Amino acid sequence: METYDDNNASKELLTALEAARAAADISRSYYAGNFTVTTKADLTPVTQADIECEQKIREIILEQFPEHGFFGEETGRTRENADYLWLVDPIDGTKGFVRQYPFFSTQIALMHQGIIVLGVSSGTMMDELAWAEKGHGAWLNGERIAVSTIDDPERAAVSTGNLKSLALSDGWGNLGHIVARADRIRGYGDFYHYHLLASGKIEAVIESDVNILDIAALSIIVEEAGGTFTDLNGAPVGLDTRSVLATNMALYDDFLSRLKGWVV
Repeated sequence: METYDDNNASKELLTALEAARAAADISRSYYAGNFTVTTKADLTPVTQADIECEQKIREIILEQFPEHGFFGEETGRTRENADYLWLVDPIDGTKGFVRQYPFFSTQIALMHQGIIVLGVSSGTMMDELAWAEKGHGAWLNGERIAVSTIDDPERAAVSTGNLKSLALSDGWGNLGHIVARADRIRGYGDFYHYHLLASGKIEAVIESDVNILDIAALSIIVEEAGGTFTDLNGAPVGLDTRSVLATNMALYDDFLSRLKGWVV
């Protein structure tokens, strides 16, 4: 299996990896539960770990790239007219983090003029660090990864996320057609099912009620692994993306034909 050579990494990617590792040290130190939890205006929780992780990531990135914009889950957006914009969720899966589920992650991506050009996804407690840079493949713990080549929906493993909002939508029955044909249905959730997809261990992720900070890094990791990543109507990932259809190339058209037109 091909092993990653740091000499091929850009300064931007090396900085993002450094920031992800620094954030992992912080979140790991709080994981046992020694932190305060408050509720944001959107009724989602935020912890000391979220805030400290984002502060550290922001410090590391902007020290190297002070001219870049920064869009963080906790601190908001700066320099909106900058050509480069960092997209950061310091702890994606805070609700799980609070209850000591290991599925939380740190998500760091870089967008250049509206196009995501690199992503780092750090599953701290599961010891999974994935990254991708546009045109340079996808990597997990230093080894190249690729999506599967399964092209039969009846052999596909499909993972779903945020089923509550999916169930409330008009397309619930359309999802049922996919579920009925699939070989396996799981709900691995958060970062983890995208790592599985990019590694060829499942074939599709269908998800709603997301925001760009949740999925920006994961989108380029899946794409650089040879997969396809859009919203449920086939639109490319952008700042307003709210849903996900991510698959290997062989199954994308079949799944999209069943889901397209679904408003979530």
